[in-house]
Amino acid sequence: MVWAIHLVLPLLGLWLLLAQPDINLVWQHNVGHFAMIITVAGINVVLGLLISEASRRRQDARLFLVSMVFLSSAGFFFLHGLATPQIILPTGSLGFDLGQQVGLTIASVFALTSALPLGERAAATVLASQYVVRSALLGFMLIWGVASLVPGLTPLSEPPMISPVDWLVIASIPGLVLYGVGSVMMFRLHKRRPSAMLISLITAYALLAEAMIAGMSQLNWHLSWWEWHLLLTLAFVFVAYSAYLQFRREGSSAGLFDSVALSATVARIQQDYDRALEEVVEHVRRGEPLAATRLSGKFRLNEGQAAVLDRAGEALANERELSQRLSALVAVSAQTRIGLPEDELLTSSLERVRQAYGDVKIALVAEGRTQIGSRDYQFADNNPVKRDNLLAFPLTVKGKLAGVLEVPVGHTRQDEALAATLAGQLSISLENARLYQELHTLFHQYMSPDVAHALLADPGQAALGGELKELTALFADLKGFTTFSEQVTPGEIVEMLNRYHTAAVPCILENGGTIVQFVGDALLALFNAPARQDGHARAACRAALAMQRAAAEVAEEMAWKRVDQVQWPTFRVGINTGPALVGNIGSPELRGFNAMGDCVNVAARLEGIAVPGTVVIGETTYRQLGPGAKVEPLGPLSLKGKEELVAAYVLTDLP
Repeated sequence: MVWAIHLVLPLLGLWLLLAQPDINLVWQHNVGHFAMIITVAGINVVLGLLISEASRRRQDARLFLVSMVFLSSAGFFFLHGLATPQIILPTGSLGFDLGQQVGLTIASVFALTSALPLGERAAATVLASQYVVRSALLGFMLIWGVASLVPGLTPLSEPPMISPVDWLVIASIPGLVLYGVGSVMMFRLHKRRPSAMLISLITAYALLAEAMIAGMSQLNWHLSWWEWHLLLTLAFVFVAYSAYLQFRREGSSAGLFDSVALSATVARIQQDYDRALEEVVEHVRRGEPLAATRLSGKFRLNEGQAAVLDRAGEALANERELSQRLSALVAVSAQTRIGLPEDELLTSSLERVRQAYGDVKIALVAEGRTQIGSRDYQFADNNPVKRDNLLAFPLTVKGKLAGVLEVPVGHTRQDEALAATLAGQLSISLENARLYQELHTLFHQYMSPDVAHALLADPGQAALGGELKELTALFADLKGFTTFSEQVTPGEIVEMLNRYHTAAVPCILENGGTIVQFVGDALLALFNAPARQDGHARAACRAALAMQRAAAEVAEEMAWKRVDQVQWPTFRVGINTGPALVGNIGSPELRGFNAMGDCVNVAARLEGIAVPGTVVIGETTYRQLGPGAKVEPLGPLSLKGKEELVAAYVLTDLP
């Protein structure tokens, strides 16, 4: 509404001047008129050339047509100025009256054409004929100028007519229609692609149309006549001022008129900028300079913009470097996990850290010295040591010097703080690795890995108490152990037990069992406790058969080696499935993980009746094995402590 009001006001002023002839005063100032025309025409030519250059650079047909609007109106405006009385001709000429209306009519053709949604083929045709169009326009303006300014040559050089030229009013109507249609079409383009430059161009087309209306009165040197000069001036100055504001905002003339271009050109420009952005991102990703000079040449950036781009690139590179180093710290922290050996921890951490920090080096204390190459480091109060562009930090374990971390110093202010954090994290990782190794030696080897891992993950599980759950218990001992012990030395007894258990334990662990007791020559293993295990009865039976095979191999090997013919004892195994209380049993000072219940007692009794080298299973276990298990029924058995008979089977094979 505000825009429309500003366009209506000049027409109201024109109507007022024409309706009230007494206020439509005459003011003839030839020199002032000539100076005004030359100045505005010059501005108009500059605008036309700038838009023409943008058309050449972008290869855009619409920009070429817009430039022709300004150049054609500027040319005839200039000829109108040259025909000012007492400048070249003493009384002016008919061309003085007609020239500007003719020029505005020609410009209206370009205005309408510029607003059309030109397709690819039409745009290519316009661009191909641009030199012909420019030449034709220039030739016509030269002919008009000669015809208007050379006395006696043509009727156009005759003195102006006293009465208005009636046909000029009718001839101006097509130009008004073309400007009107062009303005509406440009406004529709603005609705789809809002732009301040499009608004200024629409305003200019509307003001040029109003200038034609004001020129129809042909009241030379009256205020209404001066008004159309003012409207022309406003039309050109408005576009020039909009271009100036955009230039001040962007600091470059490269994209002043891009918003006016055809949709295909805008899409192509967007693709160019997308490629440039991808290039910037790729440079930053690789940590390379942004090559702002090349980019500034490509996009016509000024020195200030190129400097900003350089600083932005440097900031992005620094941010990327900082991000990489923080990621390395997180990665080093993630390396600290149970069971990772110290050498593997340092190797994997060093490989990850070097990606972010450069040539980082780590050395552990050896023979009381902390040395990297020829550089020997000693730390006072655990403070870092700086040598040239290297910073060395102590690595500590339990407060004692354990090694040194040598880091190249970068160029960001966070480098030293990040390196110190890295040294601290590596110290923690190194200490944890050694602690886990100690736990493995002092903890894991004295109990089942499942129990050890469960306690490490949740120390609360070490509390006294338990829960009732179904499990499969496996009892095994060595038949003939007492006789063997009476015939050999204590050292040979220990050797024999270690050999058997070394063969038997992996069979249990590989099948998911948990060994909870070693009592002399006997052991107790649980399946489905503490860790949940599907098919635990079948897993226990597989483990038992594997134990017997492994024990038989050990006995055969030792029988071949020994010369005293002392027979080694043989494993016998009992297995039973059922509910039992599982948990930590003992006192606050000393406790152990165990299972209590009838199913465990029955497993012990079955082991007691088993023939050496066999596996005896209970009825519940047999039912859970499913088809395929090969057994030999033992029938109902009377077991110690059981009032009811217990069915049992000798397991011979399990597919």
